[in-house]
Amino acid sequence: MVLPRFYPILDTALLARRGLEVVSAAEAILQGGAKILQLRHKTHFSRDVFSQAQRIHSLCAAAGALLVINDRADMALLLDAALHIGQDDLPPAAARRLLGPARLLGFSTHNEAQLRAALREPVDYVALGPICGTASKLNPDPVVGLKELRRLRALTDKPLVAIGGITRANAGEVIAAGADTVAVIADLIPDECTKQSLRSRVEEWVSNLELRT
Repeated sequence: MVLPRFYPILDTALLARRGLEVVSAAEAILQGGAKILQLRHKTHFSRDVFSQAQRIHSLCAAAGALLVINDRADMALLLDAALHIGQDDLPPAAARRLLGPARLLGFSTHNEAQLRAALREPVDYVALGPICGTASKLNPDPVVGLKELRRLRALTDKPLVAIGGITRANAGEVIAAGADTVAVIADLIPDECTKQSLRSRVEEWVSNLELRT
């Protein structure tokens, strides 16, 4: 399995702080050339949020992009989407039983012990981070760093998604250290964010990473 190099994460809390509506943001990201998009919603999955997720799924389908739902296996099933889970979510084996064998399943890890454990799980890719310091979590795990990323890369042949504090300035170093894909949250959304500025930011990300393939 080959994941796109650029893995944007649509964090609804960050979008709310930037004043951009989530469906408009998804449309801009897809117009910018993204081929995978994770919807990250950490609070109550209300009826309105589910309706927005349905619209985002339709946008992804039209753009030939994969929608990934963060944390919620039930929502991934209802939306016919892929699923990404973390250390405190449903265990990967249980999530796989719900999803079936064909649907994409990703799993977050933060250190060597978690990564080794993840390799025994029925997941399609593993995420590792935070690679650098991040402001996207209130209580982030210890920073992994590039040296440790390079060492841990040798432990698996599964696709490895690096996450945490990755910017346009350091993404090249992260790829060179062994990541197959970089997941981006904060550097995806400009401070003064509009739909056009978001699309331009995604185009810049996609172009920069394509040059490194």
